[in-house]
Amino acid sequence: MTFEEYVAARGQALVRFAALLTGDEHRAEDLVQDALTKAYLRWAHIRRGDDPDVYLRRLVLNASRSWWRRRRNREVVGIVDIDAPRLIFVDIDESGAVDAEAAERDALWRLIRDLPDQQRAVVVLRYYEDLDDPTIARILDCSAVTVRTHAMRALHRLRAAYQEATTP
Repeated sequence: MTFEEYVAARGQALVRFAALLTGDEHRAEDLVQDALTKAYLRWAHIRRGDDPDVYLRRLVLNASRSWWRRRRNREVVGIVDIDAPRLIFVDIDESGAVDAEAAERDALWRLIRDLPDQQRAVVVLRYYEDLDDPTIARILDCSAVTVRTHAMRALHRLRAAYQEATTP
C-alpha cells in the first residue's frame, strides 16, 4: 500500500481519533497533518512493520501530548465560576422538543474530556475505535494490564462524575 492509498483509506479515521482525543476538530486536523508528515518520511519502514494503524495512532497520540507540553499552547479561555450552573448544549428539533439522547451524549463527552490523558486515550481507543487491549497497549506503549487498569479507573471516574452531575 502506498502512502497516498493509506491516507485516502484511513485519513478520516485518524482525524476522528484525534478529535476524540482533543475535543477540537481543528487541532485534530493539525495533529494528524503533523503525524502524516512524519510518517511520510518513514513510510517504507512503517509499511514493512506489522500494523501501520498502530504506528500512526501512536504518532497522533504523541503529537497530542506534545502539543499540550509546549509553553505557547497554554490557552486560557476564561475564568470558570464553580458556583455557576453548568451549561449543557442540546439539540432542539423543529417541533421545539429537546433531543434527550443528544444531551446525554454531550454531557458524557464533557465528562470524558475531563479524564486524564491516558484514561481518555484508553476510553477512546476501546469504546470508540473498538480496539482490543493488546492493540491499545501497543499504541500506548504499555502492558495490557495497564490498559485494563486505566479503563477501570476511567469508568469509575465517569460513573462517579455522572452520578454527581445527574443527582439533584
